[in-house]
Amino acid sequence: MGVVLALLALYAIWGSTYLAMRVALETVPPFLMSGPRFVVAGLAMYTYLRIRGAPAPTRAEWGASAKVGVLLLTFGNGAVAIAEQSVASGVAAVVVASMPIWAAIFGRLLGTPARGKEWFGLMLGFSGVVLLNLGGGLALDARSLVLVVAPIAWAAGSVWSKRLPLPAGAMATATQMMVGGTSMLLIAVVTGERLEHAPSTRSMAAIVYLTVFGSIVAFSAYTWLLRNVRPALATSYAYVNPIVAVLLGWLLGGESIGLLTLAAAAASIAGVALIARR
Repeated sequence: MGVVLALLALYAIWGSTYLAMRVALETVPPFLMSGPRFVVAGLAMYTYLRIRGAPAPTRAEWGASAKVGVLLLTFGNGAVAIAEQSVASGVAAVVVASMPIWAAIFGRLLGTPARGKEWFGLMLGFSGVVLLNLGGGLALDARSLVLVVAPIAWAAGSVWSKRLPLPAGAMATATQMMVGGTSMLLIAVVTGERLEHAPSTRSMAAIVYLTVFGSIVAFSAYTWLLRNVRPALATSYAYVNPIVAVLLGWLLGGESIGLLTLAAAAASIAGVALIARR
């Protein structure tokens, strides 16, 4: 039951964060938008866990969290934030959906290859992404090339995390967010990001949503899944997120849904089902 709830959290919440990030970026630069939310979420979790008696992470555990946090958040989430300044949220979800393929490749390099049915499920899910790009009005733009970094970095961090001495339980999530968010803030300072004017109410509401649900709830579910299920299942959310992004575009943005989009949804869900069964 825990696996099902964690997967549902990833499918629904992370599918909606692409639109939420786009709204937040309307008045807040990418790293000033992402850095604080991860630092706040990480500090809140860290403080709560320490009060509940969780041990402080060791130096080795902080080092492991830094490696994973920078890959997942600074390079993974940060690349999406940069791209969404000019790329539609649905396009971002489509590109990031290639991440399970990269995870399978990294897993093979590190000695945890995907099995036969998992490879078939991965390719079936990715075929749904291709159909979505063809029939859902989600054409890639040259400015979206930075998005290629996101799925590669996220896959590398996800697979590597299973071999690193991370803190136990939710403390791994808290430390990764603290380190990843801090590195984002450093990048914001180095690149000269600043607020041109006060953030809009829409942007602030989106940032609060991203902090509570995108960071604390969904990221916690993801790190728990990485420790308890095979990488192919933990990363299967990437095939469902584009469907959620397109549905939100239809519900909130008045976008149409064609037959190819419905076929893409069927292919993606079938791919996830195969991976889950395995």
